Amino acid sequence: MSYYVYIIYSDFLSKHYIGSSEELERRLEAHNLGLSIYTSKANDWKFIYHIALPTKKEALILEQKIKKRGAKRYLNDLSFSGGGAAR
Repeated sequence: MSYYVYIIYSDFLSKHYIGSSEELERRLEAHNLGLSIYTSKANDWKFIYHIALPTKKEALILEQKIKKRGAKRYLNDLSFSGGGAAR
């Protein structure tokens, strides 16, 4: 089973959110249904980045690294040009 680290973006809030999960689509649905406190203020979250990792421990380490760096800076370091990253 893979674990995923993901970055989602809300146009309504102009904000990124960084998280990890075993099931990407189910987690995005939960964000858009308001089931997460931080993301409950919008329902237009969309994936702009995700990566699969072999263990939950590795996923949590990368999630913390991205949160510490910041989503925009992390994506810029990757030369990412997806939606929401350049804002």
